Amino acid sequence: MDFNRRTALAAGLGIAVAGVPTAQATTGGAITVPGESPVRTNIPFARDRRASGGRYLALLTAEQPPSSDGWFATYRLKVPHPGIYALTAIATAPVETPHTEAVASYLQLAVNSGPFVDLAHSQPHWYESKPAWGDLSVLDLGRVELRRGDNTLTLRVREPAVLDTTTAYALSLDHLTLRLLHRHPALHRLTVPRHRDGEPARLHLTLDGHATRPYAIHYTVTDYDGHRVANGHAAIPAGRTTVTVALPHDLPPGHYRVHADGVTGAFARLPARPALTGTASCFGVNIWHSSLIPPARLPEFAAAVRDMGAGWVRDGQSWPVAEPAPGAYDTAHHDRAIRTLRAHGLAVLDALSPAPEWAMTDASLPLPADLRHAYRYARRLAQAGPEALQLSNEPDVDTTRSTGDAHAAFVKAAALGVKDASDAPPLVVLPGIAQAGPFQDLMLANDVVRYADVWAFHGYPDPAAPGEPQFPGAADEQHALARRHGADVPLWMTECGAFQQTPRDLTPAQEAVQARYLVKSMVEGLAAGNAKQFWFAGPPLHDDGVYFGLLDREFAPLPAYSAFAALTSLLGAARFVTARQLADGVRAFVFDSGRGELVTVAWSTKRGLRRLDLPGVAYDIMGRRISGSVTASPDPVYVVSRGGSEEQNVTHGRPLPSPAEHIVLNQRYSARNGAPGKDNGDAPPPYGYRLTRRTRMVVDVYNFGVAARWVTVSGRGDGGWSVRAEGGSGRVRVPGGGRVAVGFTLVAGSSVRRRVDHRVTFRARLDDQADVPVSVALVHLK
Repeated sequence: MDFNRRTALAAGLGIAVAGVPTAQATTGGAITVPGESPVRTNIPFARDRRASGGRYLALLTAEQPPSSDGWFATYRLKVPHPGIYALTAIATAPVETPHTEAVASYLQLAVNSGPFVDLAHSQPHWYESKPAWGDLSVLDLGRVELRRGDNTLTLRVREPAVLDTTTAYALSLDHLTLRLLHRHPALHRLTVPRHRDGEPARLHLTLDGHATRPYAIHYTVTDYDGHRVANGHAAIPAGRTTVTVALPHDLPPGHYRVHADGVTGAFARLPARPALTGTASCFGVNIWHSSLIPPARLPEFAAAVRDMGAGWVRDGQSWPVAEPAPGAYDTAHHDRAIRTLRAHGLAVLDALSPAPEWAMTDASLPLPADLRHAYRYARRLAQAGPEALQLSNEPDVDTTRSTGDAHAAFVKAAALGVKDASDAPPLVVLPGIAQAGPFQDLMLANDVVRYADVWAFHGYPDPAAPGEPQFPGAADEQHALARRHGADVPLWMTECGAFQQTPRDLTPAQEAVQARYLVKSMVEGLAAGNAKQFWFAGPPLHDDGVYFGLLDREFAPLPAYSAFAALTSLLGAARFVTARQLADGVRAFVFDSGRGELVTVAWSTKRGLRRLDLPGVAYDIMGRRISGSVTASPDPVYVVSRGGSEEQNVTHGRPLPSPAEHIVLNQRYSARNGAPGKDNGDAPPPYGYRLTRRTRMVVDVYNFGVAARWVTVSGRGDGGWSVRAEGGSGRVRVPGGGRVAVGFTLVAGSSVRRRVDHRVTFRARLDDQADVPVSVALVHLK
């Protein structure tokens, strides 16, 4: 069979092909293997002049693989020299990169008759890939050990990728390149499995291939402060790839680095006492698993987060993917992840994303034009069983023309969907607001808090401020705002973290800054009255020169991971008691652990050491017990003494919505009257809808209850604006689950000045005189 015939069969029928040797070229010691020349595959090909041979392997399908082998391609190649080879590919990456948003499925690789290995590298590993052509990048697939003569490489896809509007099996592969590495095999990885104080610590030293003779290694272990705490020698026997060494059993909790042969690894020795888990915990992390965590790593990642002491994870899924067509739900991929997280004892806060294109209009972007879609989608998500649902993420700083009143109506509809999902629905969490301002003010004026169980906001230090990051004033602002609105709900800071600028990985100094700020931000957030704190982020994350995450690019713990574990273990229930000023520049915060203990967390805001005279047992930032005198420095310390209570925190949901609260009013204006763009939250006023002297609009009256309701709607304008109902009294019958549009005309009086915002308020009442929550918008004369 000739090559063109084989390509046509594979592309047209998706069948396996066999019997034709893989084409390969050897140049300068590098072996190039064309992606379109497998000896066996069930993946089709595509043509493109930019590909090295004019063709490439092209997989994009939502169909299940034809067999348990998955979607695969096997390549046969002749190798002139046995040894360890670096394997690269011109292919699509499984994460977004700076040059493309296109993503592919994660790959598995098998060499010769060996088992498949997940190429489950971290987001920074793939994100930093250089561009090749189109959506393809130069991908580092790791190292492979090949024998002289015939070898086979098999690439396999078994997990779909989350694309823009669907989940699908996806891969574009132009060619593979193998380069022989001289003076290999060599030491490749140093790992110590996560363990608690008192448990054995075992160091695994691993080569990138089988040792040709005994391979001697000298290793050194250093602690968080850089002090050497252990060292020794080991030898990997000929024919083996790894050896295990026992480390000293008396290492205290904390963060450790292992150094050997130019390779560095890291591990965490966790406190002996685990932290609170699940909903009782005050601590969480953001994970966004579909973008940041390879599927093969999710169970181990969940275990690492739990062991660190985070009881909550904040996650989310793409609404366009979950509902590609009205009422056609595809949430299986995300639901599996939720089950995995919950199986590891983690409570899940799921966040809603912007609506799919089919649900939006130019005037409604990024919200659905019909809020019944929001109701049904939120109800579907709630049925998957997360502990809480957050109704959007930072809507105040997106680049659309959405307004606080429109978003409030969306929040009400989605909240009702959550509440109506079951007898014990998830907690309803308000959108995570990026910054206090007119958008949030308008949402609150629309009475959204009565639909919610939790108020949420975000806060980050100013990355341009000199010195170490300082806890932002967002918490105090939001608590003051909640008090002004009489909000009787807990406040959660669903994102907090620090922007660490780096071209690649954090330096040791930056790692220390991150660890310190993690403790300080969590402590100050709880002291400000926050019920829960969510760190951004848990997984490794590199975004445009900024590194987030508590794990490094190899998924090994950073010092901040160990600092998180010490914090959660020592604070327990973490009920704030009081703040104190112990000495010049020394801040202290006292917490009730819920275990009959009071825990003081203290640090110095000035350079140098300051002695602390506090009774109790002291621990450093890593959770190591301090003997002798206790001093305050920029690194927080803990002092535990007797006191406090044995009670535990309990979170209660609000009462179920009333019939009147099941009525949602939404002001709707034409696209030509759309509000100015928010310009990432910094746009100057005016913010409201842009109207002429006489503007027609409608108020959509939604009934998310079961029974039909008679609703009477009326409007009132401020600052010289008048509101007139069209065609009657504004009294309409709205069927259960229905929507009725009531027309109004807004008229600007002669005193109305141009480009000055004024409020327009619509109220409604049921026939039983129950008041419906208001709809308040801003308008201005063009």
